[in-house]
Amino acid sequence: MSSLLKVDSEIKTKVDAFRERITSEAEDLVANFFPNKLLELDNFLKDPSINIRELKDIHSEINLTVPDPILVPHLHDGLETQNAKKRKLEDGDGADMVGGTKVFVMPGGMMKSNANLVDLIEKVKPEIRTLIEKCNTVKMWVQLLIPRIEDGNNFGVSIQEETVAELRTVEGEAASYLDQISRYYITRAKLVSKIAKYPHVEDYRRTVTEIDEKEYISLKIIVSELRNQYVTLHDMILKNIEKIKRPRSSNADALY
Repeated sequence: MSSLLKVDSEIKTKVDAFRERITSEAEDLVANFFPNKLLELDNFLKDPSINIRELKDIHSEINLTVPDPILVPHLHDGLETQNAKKRKLEDGDGADMVGGTKVFVMPGGMMKSNANLVDLIEKVKPEIRTLIEKCNTVKMWVQLLIPRIEDGNNFGVSIQEETVAELRTVEGEAASYLDQISRYYITRAKLVSKIAKYPHVEDYRRTVTEIDEKEYISLKIIVSELRNQYVTLHDMILKNIEKIKRPRSSNADALY
């Protein structure tokens, strides 16, 4: 191979050192980190903060008072009112007859997030990030173990490829959990803005409560999924470790 492609010896030494470091780190992850982490997450699932029975305990008060209704004068004439509405519709200005309340500043200052969920999210997010990072390391290790392409005797290589595919799937699922958390904050912010603009509409307030409950349940499911993914990866790699590390048997092993 050296005759076909000249590689600088210093660079080759550094690359080999990188491969050894990845190998050592990945093997330690599979043998020690994965089982310890799955036990840690299993204990986390028993924590009281993630096992609240009454979901009303996680509700957050929306400190936006309902203002007194505003009476509009000089519209006591029913005919005049109908004509005014008709003129608005004809002019194209009556698409939204309810203008809402102009909001310049929140009465109580900044509208706070749901503190219970924020605390739980801050505990779950590092676990998601850790899984993504560790899967990436193990995936790189398995990819570096894949031998050169040859005809036949590729059963072990197919196991390596399936392992890489599973690691990539876990990475993608974990990244989607982060997207889900971001969408929760955006959705809740829009609903709180609606409450500030339409304080008389109770459904907006109830919807905020509903999405808070939904997010709490989703966070518990995420922690459960993280634990299950560690279990699955640890089990899958251990069962196939021989083929992953030595995907092709020697000619001597293949005889009878």
